[in-house]
This record gives sequence, structure tokens and C-alpha cells, in this order.
Amino acid sequence: MSVSDLIELTIPAKLDYIGVVRLTISGIANRAGLAYDDIEDIKLAVSEACTNAVRHAYKEKEGTIRIKCNVTGDRLHIFVADNGDSFDMQDKQKKWGPINTNAAIEEMAEGGLGLYLIHTLMDEVEVSGDKGVIVSMIKYLRRDGVESDVGIFSKSETQS
Repeated sequence: MSVSDLIELTIPAKLDYIGVVRLTISGIANRAGLAYDDIEDIKLAVSEACTNAVRHAYKEKEGTIRIKCNVTGDRLHIFVADNGDSFDMQDKQKKWGPINTNAAIEEMAEGGLGLYLIHTLMDEVEVSGDKGVIVSMIKYLRRDGVESDVGIFSKSETQS
């Protein structure tokens, strides 16, 4: 991938298509060089954002979910957006309490589990939107630590 690659995907707001998003995200994150555990975290976070859009944004209405992935030199920035019903994040936080990623899952208020998971799994998360909801997630590229020239031997090393 180049210095900044933008990949876009639009799916119907149906649970049936979230597997397609997971496969796409997995391929993008793998291509960006992320470690296996980070790829699994990203897949789960994006799945949760998409599931929230299907269940809460459109309810019984038809709609679409747009997923944008921007791969830059040091991060994978993912946007999950819908044009469904919006919500006031501050109002929800008053109801649920602040998202505390250090709290035990048993201590959480009912509701907001998907957002809790997203905040726990990603490095940065922002939820916004007046017409619909946009979930912006960043995972920094902490690569597997393998140097690009590993396995290349000099002539003197191969002749010994």
C-alpha cells in the first residue's frame, strides 16, 4: 500500500453482510502489516460498529452502512457511517455512565457494551453525527517487528 490508501465499502444495513465487512477489514489490516491479535481486535470493533448501525440506526427501515479505511504510514483509520437515527453521545453517557475501559464487564450499566468493546479494542475512538452516526476508529500500526531485510545473508555468512 502506498503512503495513504483509501478503501471504501458500502453494504446494505443487514446483519447478513457484516461477514463481508469482517473479511474486507481482515484483508486490509493484513496488507497494512498489522499483527494477528490487532487484526482480530479490529474485526471485532468494526463488527460491533456495523451491528450497532443495523440494530439502532435503521431499526425496521432499509439503509446502507459505509465503511472507509484509510491506511497511512503509522495507522489504520476506519470510519463506519450510517444515515439512520442519530443519538446524542453525551446523553447516552449520562444514562450509561462514562466508558471506563478498566472496569470489569460485570460492573457496566446495561446498554453501551458495543461501544465499550470498540473503545477497549481500538487505540482511538470518536462517535459523532447529526444525521446518522459516524464511528471513527484508529489502530496504530505496531507491526510484527520483523525487519524488511531479515533472511538476506551476505556472501561471507553463506560461505562459512
